Amino acid sequence: MAASEPPTSVRTKEGTGMGGGAQVDLHGKQALVTGAARGLGAAITRKLAGAGASVVVADVRKDLAQELCDELGRDGLDARFVEMDVRDAAAVAAVFRDLEEAGESVDILVNNAAVDVSKPIEHLTATEVTRVVETNLLGPMYLCLESYRRMIARGGGHIVNILSTAANRTWTEAGPYAAGKSGLRAFTHTLFKEAQRDCVGIGVTGIIAGGMETPFIMERFPDADVSMLQSPDIVADTVLYALSVPAGSAVSELVVVPRKEPSWP
Repeated sequence: MAASEPPTSVRTKEGTGMGGGAQVDLHGKQALVTGAARGLGAAITRKLAGAGASVVVADVRKDLAQELCDELGRDGLDARFVEMDVRDAAAVAAVFRDLEEAGESVDILVNNAAVDVSKPIEHLTATEVTRVVETNLLGPMYLCLESYRRMIARGGGHIVNILSTAANRTWTEAGPYAAGKSGLRAFTHTLFKEAQRDCVGIGVTGIIAGGMETPFIMERFPDADVSMLQSPDIVADTVLYALSVPAGSAVSELVVVPRKEPSWP
């Protein structure tokens, strides 16, 4: 993805109409996806690997992550697990150092890891607030710090931060989550502006995703009406779309929500 390289090739699917989306050729690129073991992270990992990328599956859930890597390996795709708690800045830096020492780079970073504690503010503990904000805001910032400076040195790359409708409009029992996602949206906007100044070969995209039928929602709200939710595969497709845009344009922010999304706009 260096500025001197041709734009990533895009092949539009034929006969699938508006819902067909686009395919992007990522052979020769390495991606790192956080929170990749399940849910949206796993969907993004499958899409990236299917497009030819070598994917580093970063998560704290070792067993689930390894199962995903094994599944992709059986399909002839390239994915490997690295244990990472995004809240640990030193651990994040160590992963990037290890990749660098192995002669590898992260061409595509997808900050997807997130947690939530659905409680009224009066019942929240400091520990719960810290966990949510560290995971949803500080963690992605740590990953961006390590990735962005290296992308500048190489002359290209792409950072995708998974946001939420909570970054624009919040609701009750979502204080820390909305604060973290709002902060990440602001940071993403700043990073986009700095990339415009620092290196035209670096793409920065924030994806505002509405409710999805994933463990993130279903484990906390098992009675949720799934007709109000969207498939994580749809959101994962938007990551590929952001990566497919030719170098002269950019997808700075993209919103994808279920048609019945109650929290947008």
